[in-house]
Amino acid sequence: MGIMNKFVVQNLNFYYGKFRALSGVTLTIPDRQITALIGPSGCGKSTFLRCLNRMNDTISGTRVEGKVLLEGQDIYERRVNVTDLRRRVGMVFQRPNPFPQSVYDNVAFGPRALGTVRKSQLDDIVEESLRGAGLWEEVKDHLNQDALSFSLGQQQRLCIARAIAVKPEVILMDEPCSALDPIETLQIEELMQKLKVNYCIVIVTHSMQQAARVSEWTGFFWLGELVEFDSTAKIFTNPSQPLTENYITGRAG
Repeated sequence: MGIMNKFVVQNLNFYYGKFRALSGVTLTIPDRQITALIGPSGCGKSTFLRCLNRMNDTISGTRVEGKVLLEGQDIYERRVNVTDLRRRVGMVFQRPNPFPQSVYDNVAFGPRALGTVRKSQLDDIVEESLRGAGLWEEVKDHLNQDALSFSLGQQQRLCIARAIAVKPEVILMDEPCSALDPIETLQIEELMQKLKVNYCIVIVTHSMQQAARVSEWTGFFWLGELVEFDSTAKIFTNPSQPLTENYITGRAG
């Protein structure tokens, strides 16, 4: 069985008002693997990531051209239910952003909002999600404790648990380790390797070392364009574009 594609992006242009932040981006993102997006600040990689679950819709004056197909369906079609889309395509942000509630209530938030589970099921979902995020053993005796009282690394894993509690298919991560120390970063990276067995993961990272360590595929963005997209091994050892090589080796960017 070959690799299944989760997203197919075709000639995507994205505008903030008159400013074109993304130009003609075309790529395919495989399922159950990790795709990393690299490039200098302001090059469009986070904007692109937010196009994958229509998070940019919340910003007024933005406009999208082109297609973003999730398993063959264009997510920008009028009939698409955006709430359902964001359940299927979860997001973990740069700084951990748990709600100022208990650990339990953070993880239970999504399933409760969807209104599809009984209390007895909720306990199981919370435990399963915290186990999935590698956090259960650390918090199982503190489920009623305020989420904000934990370390940043634990808060970030809690946000991952909150994301997977609604059974998404995709997890988008926007520089998920930038606020974390090296040990916490390693925990998140190890967690990503476990999660990719069941999820498509797309990560924006400022760290080329992180992209090289965790991903199978890498896209290099520069001034709103996707310069190159290929296997991570090829991007880092034998890129086809001179600009990619200059960026990887530190001569550009």
